[in-house]
Amino acid sequence: MANVDPIFIQPVEHRPKPNYPIEAQNIPVIDLSAHDYSPSAGLIAKIGDACRDWGFFQVINHGVPSKCRRNVESAAKKFFELPKEEKNKVVRDKENPFGYYDSEHTKNVRDWKEVFDFAVENPVITPTLHDDDRLELKQLFNKWPHSLPELREACEEHVAEMEKLAFKLLGLIALSLGLPEDRFNGFFKDQTSRVRLNYYPPCPSPHLTLGVGRHKDTGVLTILAQDNVAGLEVKRKTDGEWVLVKPTPDALIINVGDIIQVWSNDKYESVEHRVVVNSEKERLSIPYFLYPSHYTWVEPMEELINELNVAKFKGYNWGRFRATRNYGNLGKLNVENIQISHFRI
Repeated sequence: MANVDPIFIQPVEHRPKPNYPIEAQNIPVIDLSAHDYSPSAGLIAKIGDACRDWGFFQVINHGVPSKCRRNVESAAKKFFELPKEEKNKVVRDKENPFGYYDSEHTKNVRDWKEVFDFAVENPVITPTLHDDDRLELKQLFNKWPHSLPELREACEEHVAEMEKLAFKLLGLIALSLGLPEDRFNGFFKDQTSRVRLNYYPPCPSPHLTLGVGRHKDTGVLTILAQDNVAGLEVKRKTDGEWVLVKPTPDALIINVGDIIQVWSNDKYESVEHRVVVNSEKERLSIPYFLYPSHYTWVEPMEELINELNVAKFKGYNWGRFRATRNYGNLGKLNVENIQISHFRI
């Protein structure tokens, strides 16, 4: 433990198993090439089964050019290699959650990582939370390093491709629930979606720490691009074991988020996941988080509610929920950060 600051050390029950990772088997890998024309019943059924049984899946032939992915990975790597004083010129704070940060907490334990966040829409209208629980609506701008202009170029190209894929997947999920393909589109007029660049440096004591602690994604869905270093672990629904997801070349990983869980009234559950680190290799991952507008009221879809399937969640405002979560991520709290379980009926 002498090699790691105690603020990074996980409780014993949440530490990764040293040297004995369980590799995930039978993870759904879904070929999206059929969607180039029209979604087939078979494709819709595969999406629904994956959302219900796993809460995540991988997609291939997704239409995102390999060159686009290589460009954003290369630019991200250059950014994290910059001197600390350069990265701190675009550091995030309580007023603006976009930019560079290296002290994020998950479940009140500091993560072994550095991040760079930016919004899909720039500027973006989003609430921020203050110490007195006051919510303030602000227009926020992305922070880009002047010394590395290719980062912004690569990231904006990446966003354009991710957005097309996100709405393609959103339509398939809607169809799998028996809803019109465009049922969810209206929630994104003033979307608060964002992208994160995650950098996990080698760790001298990987059996004590986590790159990201256990959590569920708060938004609608997440599209994850990662390099060839394994690190993502998912909590398997069948037995609660943590299983390691080995990277598949050119595949993207899709996570069902909390909002899909609420919209589907628990038919599709967001999956708990975490990131393990290692002592030898750095790791880079790039999640795209699809978020609705700040004024969205999140509640079960009325078309799915009836006498046999009563609503399982109270509605909540997305902007306040996310602002509260951001505030908690900036430091250690004395209570658990906000979760959708707090809105369960």
